[in-house]
Amino acid sequence: MALNYIWIGFFIAAFLVAFIRFTVTGDTEIFKAIIDSTFNSSKSAVMDIALPLTGVMVLWLGLMNIGERAGAVNFLARIVGPFFVRLFPELPRKSPVFGQMMMNFSANMLGLDNAATPLGLKAMQGLQDENPRKDTASNAQIMFLAINTSGLTIIPVTILAQRAILGATNPTDIFIPVLIATTISTLTAIIVVALRQRINLFDPVLASWIGGIVVSIGALAWWMGSMEKEQIEVVSKVGSNLLLVLVIGAFIVGALFRKVNVYEAFIDGAKNGFDVTIKIIPYLVGMLVGIAVFRASGAMDYIIGGLAWFFGALGLDTDFVAALPTAFMKPLSGSGAKAMMVEAMQHYGPDSFVGRLSCLFQGAADTTFYIIALYFGSVGIRKTRYAVTAGLIADFAGVIAAIVLAYLFFT
Repeated sequence: MALNYIWIGFFIAAFLVAFIRFTVTGDTEIFKAIIDSTFNSSKSAVMDIALPLTGVMVLWLGLMNIGERAGAVNFLARIVGPFFVRLFPELPRKSPVFGQMMMNFSANMLGLDNAATPLGLKAMQGLQDENPRKDTASNAQIMFLAINTSGLTIIPVTILAQRAILGATNPTDIFIPVLIATTISTLTAIIVVALRQRINLFDPVLASWIGGIVVSIGALAWWMGSMEKEQIEVVSKVGSNLLLVLVIGAFIVGALFRKVNVYEAFIDGAKNGFDVTIKIIPYLVGMLVGIAVFRASGAMDYIIGGLAWFFGALGLDTDFVAALPTAFMKPLSGSGAKAMMVEAMQHYGPDSFVGRLSCLFQGAADTTFYIIALYFGSVGIRKTRYAVTAGLIADFAGVIAAIVLAYLFFT
C-alpha cells in the first residue's frame, strides 16, 4: 500500500511542478521532457538493466546453489548458533525453531533471497507456536524481525551485478564498505532490541561476539582511514575481489569434498536466474518511469536542493544529499530502493560518489515495513509493539554508517 502511494505521489508531484513551472515561465519543453522520460526510462529498464542482469543472476544463483549444496548454510548456522541462541532466552533451548532461524539467517547472509523468505516464514510460524499471545508479537519474534530487517548480507549479488551492467570500472569496490555498513545496522538492531528486552549483553558469548565484531570493524575503519585515497582504492579493490574469489573457491571445494555434482548444482541454481529477472521487470519499469518523471519535472532537483541547503546551513558537506532518495525508499520498498539506486547510477555515473553511496544505502539494511508486514501478517500478528521502531533505528544506523564509509572509501 505504501509503495502504491509513493508511486502515485511521483506522478502527482511531477505534474504539479511541471504546471507551476509552465505557468511561471511559459516553458512548454517541460511536458516534452516528461513524456520523453517515460519512454526512455521504460526502454532502459528492460534493454539496459533487466536483460543484462539475466546473465549475471544466472551465474550467481548457480554459484550460490553450489554453496548451498556444499553445506555453506549449515556451516554458517553452526558458527553463529551459540550467539543467536542467547538472543532468544525465552525459547526452550532444544526448540526446533532455532534451526529454522539459523537457516534463514544463513541464507540471508549468502544472498539466497529465494531460500531465505520461505525459511523465514517457517521460522516465524515456529515462533508463533511458542507465542502465548497470538495477536501480539513476542520478544523472540521482534528480535527475529529486527535481525531480518537489518539486512545482514555477506554477498550483495544484485548490487554488484547492477554496477557491472551499468559500466562501473570496478563493480566490487563497494563490497567491503557495504559489508561494514550492514554489519553496523545488524549490531544496532540486536543491541536496541536486547536493551529493550533486558537481555544480558555481558553474557560471555554475546559480549565476545559483539565486542569482536565492533573491534574488527573499528580496526578496519582505522586502518583504512590511515591510508591515502589511492591506497584505499587499491586495498578495497584487491580485498573485495579476493574475498569473492575465496568464497567461490570455498563453495566449489566444499561441493567436491561432499561429492556434489558441481555442474549439475550450478545448472539447477542458474535456472532460477531468468525467472528472478522476469519477475522484477514490471516493478523495475514502473518505479524507474515514476522516478524519471519526477526528475524530469524538476521536483527531484527541488527536494535535493532543499536538503542540500539544510545540511549546508549546518556546516556539513552536501555531496551525500543526492543519494538520500535511495535511503528514504529502502525501508518502504526493496524494488523502489533498487530503482532509486539504478537511477542514481545512471544519472550521476556508477563510479561517482553519489552512485556508490546509493549502493551502500541499498546494501546497508532491508525493507523494514515490507518484512514486518509479510512475516507478522503470515501468522496473524496485529500488535507489533516496538518492532517497527527497532527496525527503523537499525535503518538509520545503516544510513549514517554508509555516509561515513562513502567519505572514507570514495573521497
